[in-house]
Amino acid sequence: MSLAVMHQDGLHVEGVALGEIAARFGTPCYVYSRAALTAAYAAYRDTLQVHGLADRSLICYAVKANSNIAILNLFARLGAGFDIVSGGELARVLAAGGAADKVVFSGVGKSRTEMRAALEAGIHCFNVESASELGQLSEVAGSVGRRAPVSLRVNPDVDAKTHPYISTGLKTAKFGVAFGEAFDLYRRAAALPHIAVKGIDCHIGSQLLDPAPAAEAADKVLALVDRLAAVGIHLEHIDLGGGMGIQYRADEPAPAASVYLAPMLAKLKGRREKLVFEPGRSLVGNAGLLLTRVEVLKPGEEKHFAVVDAAMNDLMRPALYDAWHDIQKVGAGETATGTPMSYEIVGPVCESGDFLGHDRKLALSEGDLLAILSAGAYGMAMASNYNSRPRPAEVMIDGAEMHLIRRREEVAQLFALESVLP
Repeated sequence: MSLAVMHQDGLHVEGVALGEIAARFGTPCYVYSRAALTAAYAAYRDTLQVHGLADRSLICYAVKANSNIAILNLFARLGAGFDIVSGGELARVLAAGGAADKVVFSGVGKSRTEMRAALEAGIHCFNVESASELGQLSEVAGSVGRRAPVSLRVNPDVDAKTHPYISTGLKTAKFGVAFGEAFDLYRRAAALPHIAVKGIDCHIGSQLLDPAPAAEAADKVLALVDRLAAVGIHLEHIDLGGGMGIQYRADEPAPAASVYLAPMLAKLKGRREKLVFEPGRSLVGNAGLLLTRVEVLKPGEEKHFAVVDAAMNDLMRPALYDAWHDIQKVGAGETATGTPMSYEIVGPVCESGDFLGHDRKLALSEGDLLAILSAGAYGMAMASNYNSRPRPAEVMIDGAEMHLIRRREEVAQLFALESVLP
């Protein structure tokens, strides 16, 4: 779980002390490890290799988890494809050197402009999520003289046993085509002249720690694939989505990729279809942390507050999901405050919900550096400028080297696109 390792001079990421990063780039600051990103991708690749499926599999990184182009470029170099949910993400992938023909386009509300851009780029497949979208895509493809490659994202009504905000496979979710309607919609799609039916897609949610729901969903998907084949609709690929969770807390271990994927891969053994997976959080989550500094210690009658320079606009997950991130002191040894105390770790944003951690036992002094761990996924990607706060810098560690992969925003940039009235 921990990206940072304690040395005599404090926490390090790979060969660099976090204190050095703070001194050079300031705080708050997102810090990533190239080695950790590479190892997370290799865990998927190697598992597929062990099962003899590497040559007919495509690992599509879910860009929404962290869309920094340095990270996208690293995954592209490793051979990854990409799962996108907007035209902006497509532009990022292409700018980062990603191959358009390894891109799958998900999302319930693709605009006609986005569809056109993806068709012109030559993406691998659209994951279609409604009958209306299928019709619109057919019209757009016809207008540009193309056939749109499609999968239907089917909703298998499987409980992912995760947070309700990130559970996407139940019949109450906005995502996907209802399982009972998918067969007829496939037959309709196969009859459209500007649609090329290529595959099937299923994604039941995020932060999944139990492989059983994903395996249950795979059973339903495979039954539909075989039913379609019986009427002459032969699919080229099966996309089983992503969602494998990571370890946020020491007492809640996450499965290794080899363990999580094994039940699904066992069901796919001997099939001819190409396999697609869409991991996001599991590739980047534990490969990043948020570095922040204690500005104010504020003791109270019932709670003690440590006000840090990071806030909910920098890391939204605690306020949005009541999510837990481990928080560690960067410096080695005890500070002048001596005995650890229970602190609310909060930011300076003017909201009671602006917290990064509740009831954390730490020995703190003003000026101390803290590392908020497991922040590589849905950290910077969800950051905002609320309270007119510039978003943090992002730094990639590669061995003993530090690379600035996104400069800290400046306040003037936040209103550069705005105008006063005449």
